[in-house]
Amino acid sequence: MAIESIAYTSEALSTGSGRLGHVRSTDGALEFEMTPPKALGGSGEGTNPEQLFAVGYAACFHSAMHSVARSRKITLEDTAVGARVSIGPNGAGGFEIAVELEVSIPQLPQAEAQELADAAHQVCPYSNATRGNISVTVSVIDEEA
Repeated sequence: MAIESIAYTSEALSTGSGRLGHVRSTDGALEFEMTPPKALGGSGEGTNPEQLFAVGYAACFHSAMHSVARSRKITLEDTAVGARVSIGPNGAGGFEIAVELEVSIPQLPQAEAQELADAAHQVCPYSNATRGNISVTVSVIDEEA
């Protein structure tokens, strides 16, 4: 399915050698030195693509969750979305990522919060981009546990 109408386009440039280099958005809002994490043989002193993917996915999913809540006339307060992005070999000579999203919606009962998170997973652009390509799990933190 193609985008019906492009609402926004972001651009970035990577120089150096990717995981060991420099990235910046063309508007200058983001700029990072890239370093592989220690687990992948790097110093771990810079930013890595998995961190960038995690913060992007967490923010995008959080926004989708609030959008779904507004459409249902639910007011959300003190919510949070954590994203855990893992990387490892895929058995075919390459690497693959997996994502775990942890959602906190303290004012809703567990089942209702999970249903809202599942609905957000259907509309979130990151979820739609990754669906069927990588493992993504969405769970609601049990605030009463």
